[in-house]
Amino acid sequence: MKKTALFALVVICFQTFCLPLQQSFAQDVKTLAATDLPDSHVYLEKAMKNSRPDHSRQIEALLKKMTLEEKVGQMTQLALVMIVSGRDQNVKADPEKLEKAIVKYGVGSILNVSDQALTVDKWREIIGEIQNASAKTRLKIPNIYGIDSIHGANYVRGATLFPQQIGMAATWNPILMQKASEITAMETRAAAIPWTFSPVLDLGRQPLWARYWETFGEDAYLAKVMGAAFVRGIEGNDLKSENHVAASLKHYVGYSMPLTGRDRTPAWIPENYMREYFLPPFETAVKSGARTVMVNSAEVNGIPGHVNKYLLTDVLKNEYKFDGFVVSDWEDIKKLVTFWKIAKDEKEATMMAINAGIDMSMVPADYSFADYTIQLVREKKIPMTRIDDAVRRILRVKYELGLFENPMPSESAKNNFGKAEYAQYSLEAARESLVLLKNQNNILPLPKNKKVLVTGPTADSLISLNNGWTWVWQGSEESLYPNKPTIQKAIEQKLGGKNFEFVQGTKITRPPNTPSNGTPTDIDVEVDVKKAVEEAKDSDVVVLCLGEGSYTETPGNITDLTLSETQLRFAEAIIATGKPVILVMVEGRPRIINRIADKVSGILLALNPSSEGGTAIADVLFGDYNPNGKLPFTYPRNPNNLIMYDHKLFETEETGFGNAANKAQFDFGTGLSYTTISYSNLRLSSKSLPMDGELTVSVDVKNTGNRGGKESAILYLRDEYATMAPAGKRVKRFAKVSLNAGQTKTLTFKLNKDDFSFVGMNGKPVLEAGDFTVTIGGLSDKFTLK
Repeated sequence: MKKTALFALVVICFQTFCLPLQQSFAQDVKTLAATDLPDSHVYLEKAMKNSRPDHSRQIEALLKKMTLEEKVGQMTQLALVMIVSGRDQNVKADPEKLEKAIVKYGVGSILNVSDQALTVDKWREIIGEIQNASAKTRLKIPNIYGIDSIHGANYVRGATLFPQQIGMAATWNPILMQKASEITAMETRAAAIPWTFSPVLDLGRQPLWARYWETFGEDAYLAKVMGAAFVRGIEGNDLKSENHVAASLKHYVGYSMPLTGRDRTPAWIPENYMREYFLPPFETAVKSGARTVMVNSAEVNGIPGHVNKYLLTDVLKNEYKFDGFVVSDWEDIKKLVTFWKIAKDEKEATMMAINAGIDMSMVPADYSFADYTIQLVREKKIPMTRIDDAVRRILRVKYELGLFENPMPSESAKNNFGKAEYAQYSLEAARESLVLLKNQNNILPLPKNKKVLVTGPTADSLISLNNGWTWVWQGSEESLYPNKPTIQKAIEQKLGGKNFEFVQGTKITRPPNTPSNGTPTDIDVEVDVKKAVEEAKDSDVVVLCLGEGSYTETPGNITDLTLSETQLRFAEAIIATGKPVILVMVEGRPRIINRIADKVSGILLALNPSSEGGTAIADVLFGDYNPNGKLPFTYPRNPNNLIMYDHKLFETEETGFGNAANKAQFDFGTGLSYTTISYSNLRLSSKSLPMDGELTVSVDVKNTGNRGGKESAILYLRDEYATMAPAGKRVKRFAKVSLNAGQTKTLTFKLNKDDFSFVGMNGKPVLEAGDFTVTIGGLSDKFTLK
């Protein structure tokens, strides 16, 4: 065939098959992006409607056949290193280790990676060996493999990554969250992994915390909605489907509120605050169908999470009717002895944890849990009824996942991995997650004919765009990242290589062989500051990219939220050139920037928007996308001024207590746009309501600008006085809508007694008569509950 004819044939094939397929992908993403969320509560109520098949008959029949040793084996979870040899991509199942774990001990679950993310085929090879070994056991009970798919299937090479949860919270878009989770589930199950240790439902109310970026922010209601969306996307309506996996809610409960801000340290949370703030996201996710729960590694009110029978059994299992299983976190039963000192030895700790409600122990590196549990049952220190209850729960999830029928997904499940359109969904999520915090004199969007200098430690870093849980635990292995554009590369592409200059300036580095011992590992170093300053003088505008590297858990502990002195000095040197500066903060927690915030012309916040974040940031900076993200937390101005949005009113007012200066750098819900949005015609269905009445709230939202955009409308409610000092305001509903230039949409919400009540000192809801204020979009109106 002649080359011209061959070329013509290729073109015809592309136009006939590939182009329509690409266009349909783009149309699907465009449709999703344009889908309105008219009322968060309607979405939430729908998410909590789910049903599951009843496998009780099969479970009870199997349970009767099981020996004590087989039951305890199901309660045991070991790390992958216990059954493999080799490293990195050369890791493989070790027959001798596998025989001991699966056949001798009957271990019911394996977790984690050996060193780094593996390919789909390598995962299927290893898990296939595990399931084959399980099939050789007396009762042939399949294994359940668990992994941390935190922001995508991040331990599967080539998987699609999405913004971290704090970024997804900034979208205020549960529809998008659900779609991201659906893709995550498909790519996780394609690798033969049926269980993910996500979502994180801890509240982000302590910004020092190293896992702050893994949360949905500081508000319980937003976390409830986004958490339910995550669960529905991950689990779907049929866990047996090769499109879904089991979720694990973590870290139950109160883990995210350490007094010191340091990971795995004590929290003090009164019962009424626990039920008002920290428990609701978990309760809602349980009602949304979540099948497993992972436990808080720390302690609350002096009681370590792993022995808190009140929270694990009385509340979670009995009050919330949770019938899935509870898994410990990494080595946390052992830590009851070594860290928390509440047991004299591991055997006693094992007894305490199981009797409190732990169903499966993430041991993870020896067989002590199984040995001690068998001894304790025989000594009648753990009742057989407790063992049977734990195993019944574990078997229920395995049946619901279809593992007894198909312990391995079909080869065709791999077709769900790495589809072209997934990257477009990730890009849309990254775009919606970006929050424009400052736009002085409408300096943004930038024109493409101006000379731009891009500089700073996060300008050329995929690591900063992603953070931890990315290919490796700490997200720190740059060589594993895909070929995606960083911020500076995306801007260079946007400008066609013209009017563009990149100078590193400073760099975030991690010294080689840094131990993960709870100390900060990243350091900021100057690279070519003088060159950056000189280039700034010769530019029309500077895009200054600051922020953080990657971290999670104890390696991310810090003692001061203030941005590093190296970065601040560099920023001040750039600002001193007199050129307009656009500050892009790439971070997972709000680092203090009060020294420079008032001196820059624009501020764009990028909350770990993933590997598509570079493209998304360039799109926003140059006006190819209209930003619409809003802060899911309060951005502090000072390191000792960590105030939440729902503080008491007097805390930020001059009322004789000297609190007028107690102001945030940026308030919760802040987020600018390139268009203008106005609210009008706020209407309440009644100004007087009976105690069990329902209030309808309506408001008109109009795009008064000259370009289309999206708006997240947040409805707040304030109880004007109560027998317990009320919050200044609380989020009760929200909506996210697309508005063309000049378009108006009417939003309608319904509030009821659950919204009007608060949790009293006895831990029960309290509904009181009195005055309430509804606020949305700067408009307010009052009603009275009688």
